[in-house]
Amino acid sequence: MGKPSLKLYIDVVSPFAYIAFHVVRTSPVFTTCDVTFVPVFLGGIMKGTGNTPPIQIRNKGEWVGRERLRWARLFNVPMAEEMPPGFPRNTVQVQRALTAVALLKPEKLTETIATVYHMSFAERQEIHTLDLLGPIFSNVLGESQAKEILKKATSDEVKNLLSTKTDEALAEGAFGLPWFVATNAKGEKECYWGFDHIAQVTDYLSLERPKGDVGGWRALL
Repeated sequence: MGKPSLKLYIDVVSPFAYIAFHVVRTSPVFTTCDVTFVPVFLGGIMKGTGNTPPIQIRNKGEWVGRERLRWARLFNVPMAEEMPPGFPRNTVQVQRALTAVALLKPEKLTETIATVYHMSFAERQEIHTLDLLGPIFSNVLGESQAKEILKKATSDEVKNLLSTKTDEALAEGAFGLPWFVATNAKGEKECYWGFDHIAQVTDYLSLERPKGDVGGWRALL
C-alpha cells in the first residue's frame, strides 16, 4: 500500500477554491498525504462544459457572497467582507503566471498561490494582469526571478501547458472549482467538487480530522 495523494485544481478567481486551497495547505489533516496544487483556467472549464458562471444566475451571485464568508469564518480563512474589485475578473494572465511558476520554480508554487489569493480576497487588491502581479511575485520570488517568470508567462510553452492542465481537469470530470482528485493508499481514485465535500475527501483518503468542533469541521458532518 502506498501513500494517499490529493490533487487540487485551482483558479484564483474562485473564492471557494481559495478556501479549499487554504485549508488543504494549512490544516494538519493533510500532512500525511502528498498534495499537488494545479493552476487551471476556470473560464476554459466553464466553456468546455457549457456551465454558467454563478454570478449570472439569479440569486446565486448573492448566495456565493454569503456562503464564502460562512465557510471562511468557520475555517479561519482570511477573507474580506466584500468581493475583490471588479469581481469576477478574467484570470487567464494570472493562471499563466502561476503555470510559469510551476514550470520554473515549482518549490515556490504553493507560497505564490497563497500570496496571490491573500492579496485578492483578503486585501482586495487587483491581481488580474502581469503588471499588477509584478510586485506580488517579487515579494515571493525576488525581483529577478519574478521578471523571468512573468516573461515566461507570455510564452507559447506556458499558454499550451495551462491549456493542457485545463483539459486534464476536464478529463477528470471537472465542471467547476475547486476540483479534488483523491487517490487512496490502495491506488484507487475518486473525484470531488466543492469545498463542502472536503470531509468526504478526508474520509476517502483515511485522513484523521480534528476531534470536536475544530476549525469548522463539524459543520461538514
